[in-house]
Parts: sequence; structure tokens; C-alpha cells
Amino acid sequence: MKLQCSRSFVLLFVFFSVFAPLAQATDFTSTNFILRDPVVTIEGGYSSSTNFQFFSSTGQTAIGETTSTSFTQRSGFLYFPTATTPAIAATAGNGEVSLSWSAATGSLGNVTNYRVGTATVSGGPYTYESVGNVLTFTKTGLTNGTTYYFVVQAQAATETVATSAQVSATPAAPAPSGGGGSAVIATSAPSGASVMLSGWAYPLSNVVVLKDAQVAMRTIAGPDAKFTVAVSGLSAGTYTFSAYAEDNIGRRSQLFNFSIFATQNASTQIGGIFIAPSIATDKVHVRAGDDIAIFGQSVPNGEITIAVNSPEEIFVKTASDGNGAYLYNFDTAQLTTGEHFTKSKARLNGEVSPFGVAVRFGVGKENISSVAAPCPKTADLNNDCKVNLIDFSIAAYWYKRELSTAFAELEKTRLNGDGKIDLVDFSIMAFYWTG
Repeated sequence: MKLQCSRSFVLLFVFFSVFAPLAQATDFTSTNFILRDPVVTIEGGYSSSTNFQFFSSTGQTAIGETTSTSFTQRSGFLYFPTATTPAIAATAGNGEVSLSWSAATGSLGNVTNYRVGTATVSGGPYTYESVGNVLTFTKTGLTNGTTYYFVVQAQAATETVATSAQVSATPAAPAPSGGGGSAVIATSAPSGASVMLSGWAYPLSNVVVLKDAQVAMRTIAGPDAKFTVAVSGLSAGTYTFSAYAEDNIGRRSQLFNFSIFATQNASTQIGGIFIAPSIATDKVHVRAGDDIAIFGQSVPNGEITIAVNSPEEIFVKTASDGNGAYLYNFDTAQLTTGEHFTKSKARLNGEVSPFGVAVRFGVGKENISSVAAPCPKTADLNNDCKVNLIDFSIAAYWYKRELSTAFAELEKTRLNGDGKIDLVDFSIMAFYWTG
């Protein structure tokens, strides 16, 4: 009897020694997956090699983060949320700056708080303050005549998931009499309100700015895809500004919208606009198991995330080249038969665009090619769907000459839009050259 008890004790000791660190947990479920019978480890761990890093969580505890000078513990099912980068607007006042920003859209987490960073030196360091889950904030107690720099951070719980581009504003006392006024930026209008918009589009693309759904201004993005455009002579009031870009074959991006209140005799700077990529497919219907080419244009040398909807949404990544063009051959073997959609977003230098327009395609028994791409609108001066020596000759005739009324309208919509023909226009034609 004693021998049997001793054996039982040994078996129990071995059992708890081996299995004590393990415990059974409840199933994890979401709209995308079910993880059945997960095993919770009492102690976490970390392993690494030249090819991978492996983190083991401490267990199925409450989601959150604990830090000290020695460690950082992330508890719960490990995931790292991201968000689109908010665009930010700044308008100076008397000893204050009014800020507003676009909502950051979270992925794997919801944005629950924003922080405003303030600095007196471009690039920081910034002093941050939490302002709650709001889209406007007025920074008071500022010194008139001093330029201040601002960024906005979006947070999911305690994690910072997105940081805006920087904007600046210089508070000023109101003029003692009519006229004049404070200026947020150097290009403010002498009277009325003005708005300056800046951000990313596509290299040498047409960028169109709308004010309350009406075309207000056009510009051409630089080779680096950056653009800046000013709208002046506004009355005080609330306006909705929108911006879109046309890629190298005339496809329009999704609208980027931003509402502001324009202040009389002041200029508002809207920075960090990130226009979503254009997108297209080489087929409207693809045979199951064949590839479908997904392509478009965005910022140069950016990271492109392509989403394809399915019972489980699929995400793949590729890179854009120096001209902003991207291409991904997607294997449809992982898709069910039927209708699907695809869309894309871009990431560059820590800034993330929203997803662009969604393009529909079907998966079934046959391949059907997409309709031929539209003719390029930019630089095609004779409407033959080509940019070649004929267009170059047409533009060359007007080089350093006063433009006719008809050609001035053409130059406005097809070239630089500054009312003259110069080297900038020829550079645009060279970029869109088809031969």
C-alpha cells in the first residue's frame, strides 16, 4: 500500500512538473478566424535567429501595456494596430492657434484619443497633450510673433498608431484698424481668407482642388509627387475642400475631403494630404487559379498594400517604382468563385494614405480582359491618344508667345496651367511620352 501511494505521489509530481505551466483557455473568435482550445503559458518567452523573432505572450490576460526602466510587457493576444495618417490644418489668431484634423481610420484597433504636439523649432522636440477623441483643438497662451509647429498623434488605447505631418502658424495681434490682418504663412492674402493645401499625389500628376464641389484650383505635382496649392480671396465661413489626382493614363483617385472654417484676413495651412493610389486590373473576369494583374500609381518608392475581399480579406504588399507605378500579379487560387473587389493604400516615411477606390472583378471559368485604358489627358494636345513629336511641335509654336484663347484653355487642362509655355511644360510632355 505504501509502495502504491509512493508511486502515485511520484506520478502526480511528474504530472504537475510537466503540465503545470499549461492551462486551457476559451476560444478566440472574430469575423475572420476561430482559434480553438488555445493553451496559455504561465511564463512568456523570446527566441530569435538570423531569420525570425518569436515572442510568447504571458497569457490570456487583459489587453494593455506595462512598462518600467527594465522591460515592456504587452499582455493579451499580440497584435499591433495601425491607422491612416490624419491631415492637419492650422489657423493663427491672437495668442492662439486653431487646429483641426481628419479622422484617422484604425486597422486592428480603434482610435480612442488624439495628442497635439507643439514646438517652437521645426521638427521638434514637441510637447504633447492629450485632447480626447476629438477633431479640433485651440492652443492658447501663445506668444504673438512666434512661429509654432504642430503635429497630431492618433492613439489606440495607449499605443500611438499614426503621426501627422507638421504644420506651422504664427499668432499675431489684430490690426488696430481695418485691413491687414495676421498671417499664418508667408503667402497669406492681404485681404480676405486664404487656404494653402499641401501633400502627396503622384509624380507630375494633375492635382485638382475643389471648394464646395466646384473646381477652385489646379496644379502639377512635382517628380517627388509633392504638391502645394493656394486658394485665396475667400470670405469668412465654413468650406469643404476636396483634392484628387489623375495618374499617368488619366485614372482619377478617390477624393480627399477636409472641412475648415476660414477666418477673415488669415491664412489656413492644411498639410499632410495623402491622396490614395489609383488602381486597375488587367481583367474584369478571371479564370479560377489564374493570375490577375493589379496595378496603378502612387508616390515614388512607396509601400503599397493591396486588399482583396474574400470570405477572409487578403492583404498583400508590393512597392512602387521611381515613377510611382506599382504592379502585383495576384494568384486567384485562394479566392472563391464569384464577385470580388480590390483596393490599395500607400505608405511613405511613416505616413499612410487611406484606401482608394475599389475595383470589381469576377472569378469563374473564363478570362475576360478589361476595357482598354483611357487615352492620356495630360500632354495630349491633338487628342490622338498619344504624346509624341506632334504634341511637342504644337507646344513649341507657343513657346514664349502670348497664348490664344483656345490654346490657353488647352494649356490649362493638359499642361502646367500657368498661362505660358516653358520648360516645365516640355518636362511634363517628356514624362507622358508615348512615341
